[in-house]
Amino acid sequence: MPDSWTFAVTRDDLRRTTLVEGVTPTLVGGEALLRVDRVGLTANNVTYAVLGDSMRYWEFFPPAPRGLGPEWGLPPLWGFAEVVASTVAGVPVGQRVYGYLPPAGHLVVRPCRVDASGFRDASEHRADLPSPYNGYRSTTGDPAYRADQEDLLVLFRPLFFTSFMLADQVVDNDFYAATSLVVSSASSKTAYAAAYELHGRGARLVGLTSPGNLAFTRSLGCYDEVVSYADIGALDVVPTAYLDLSGAPATRAALRRHLGDRLVRDIAIGLTTQTPNADAADEVFFAPVQMRKRRLDWGREGLDRRFTDAWRRFTGSVGGWLDVRIDVGPAALQRAWPEVLAGRTPPRVGQIIQY
Repeated sequence: MPDSWTFAVTRDDLRRTTLVEGVTPTLVGGEALLRVDRVGLTANNVTYAVLGDSMRYWEFFPPAPRGLGPEWGLPPLWGFAEVVASTVAGVPVGQRVYGYLPPAGHLVVRPCRVDASGFRDASEHRADLPSPYNGYRSTTGDPAYRADQEDLLVLFRPLFFTSFMLADQVVDNDFYAATSLVVSSASSKTAYAAAYELHGRGARLVGLTSPGNLAFTRSLGCYDEVVSYADIGALDVVPTAYLDLSGAPATRAALRRHLGDRLVRDIAIGLTTQTPNADAADEVFFAPVQMRKRRLDWGREGLDRRFTDAWRRFTGSVGGWLDVRIDVGPAALQRAWPEVLAGRTPPRVGQIIQY
């Protein structure tokens, strides 16, 4: 393995990738060096790349300091890293943290607001980027952390946080006065985690999925009904809210034709088909917005407590829905990216890359 390395994709063609070698960064005062250890690769990371320009995801990990030109982008990943050098009091060498990481061997951070729960990265280029992505949670100060659940945290925590906040917003708005809640890409981890949170709390939950994923999605037990995209015309014509995680224009068009003015809400959440859907929907869900609301309502500790309680309920079920696949080394990341990009990863599989 090289001293350090970076995986990147071309911003205008996500199928083109490169893996470049480098040297371990040196620090100046106020910085710490993280060695990236274990990350997950899911459709969520593809979403970051598809929306890299519009949502500024490319800006978190600029390619220039890594010797790459502006045509390249580093798709953000979630996972665990270890502090291997530090000039900052309270951020000791050996500390293990969870957070937003580059597809690379190392990350230099400028820790601020250091406490028992971890720290935030105050690097200048991240100052005006969405703040929830700048936090690094210490495993010793994280109530949701369990060593034997690291793979679940890597694969699901960012997705589940989105799902948790999405479900909270839906409940907070009384299901938008809908009697049916239709969820596209229902076999995806973000979709079924949200459905898990919403099941039995209000509107009837209907999952839309491809024919090949019908059996898996029905087996989850968190939807009241699961139908294929081809059967949209059989849905009950009742007040319906649509949570769009696929971004497929044909699905939205079919729902609008079938439901007419009974489609009372159309919310874009993700885009597993890689088709940007924000302009076509009535509104876009962005988890940090609901998170800021709940931090004001509940305080940081109250939000953490509710998230941890929901996470523990979810992990009690999700183990039976998931087959974790672990591959090793930076080349494994380059091999796995095209598979996830093309949507070839089965819904039961969770891809972990261990460096």
